[in-house]
Amino acid sequence: MSTEHTAWFAAWFNHPLYLKLYSHRDASEARRCVETILKETSLAPQATPTPHILDVACGAGRHALEFSRRGFNVTANDLSPYLINCTRAHAEKEGLGITCTRQDMRTLDIDGSYELAVQLFSSFGYFDRNEDDAQVIQQVYRHLKPGGWYALDLINPAHLEKTLIPHSEKQVDELTVIEERSIANGRVKKEISITGPDGTHRFSESVRLFSSASIRTLLEQEGFEIVRILGDYGGTPFDSEHSPRMLLLSRKP
Repeated sequence: MSTEHTAWFAAWFNHPLYLKLYSHRDASEARRCVETILKETSLAPQATPTPHILDVACGAGRHALEFSRRGFNVTANDLSPYLINCTRAHAEKEGLGITCTRQDMRTLDIDGSYELAVQLFSSFGYFDRNEDDAQVIQQVYRHLKPGGWYALDLINPAHLEKTLIPHSEKQVDELTVIEERSIANGRVKKEISITGPDGTHRFSESVRLFSSASIRTLLEQEGFEIVRILGDYGGTPFDSEHSPRMLLLSRKP
């Protein structure tokens, strides 16, 4: 396993170009996802006490901010100093009382317990070892109250295999972005080259792919009960061949 300082996610997610490249993942997409999760879990901010929500790998805070705007108590966590600072800055600008933490998801140790934990936009499966993925789920389980929900959002590998674009080039403002994508050894990999006025930057992504059966087994081994699986952020039922996403909604007994 790479160290935090050399792992692909530590380098890429801590660089300002990351948000530039993924600017199309916007607040409207986050709103749709949050609305679907709240509909499926029946959680409401009017409950007494107000439900607490943990965003395990919040990135720049799209989903954490949306939950907070709706009146929930939110804790947002991420390993990247850059991204957690973005979340904190957005929350302060909007006057939202989000608690921000910077921790490795494998060793989460946050005070309190939660009615809902979310792990969205393919923020699971980064590590080389299966044991690390299991450890993440163990930590989420430990932080949930009995009856608490876990919303885990993954790529559907069957759909990805049919739609993967091996090579693409695009302009993002003054930047030229070249992306090379492949699937090998159960992972989807991307090599990214970004050229701008200050030269060329290169980054990598490598995310483990899970079938619905394999992730179900992993969740159940750690104690979760699968309630349903959705196929997109709008709440369409999961279809193993055609759904772009695999949004699993599980509960801690």
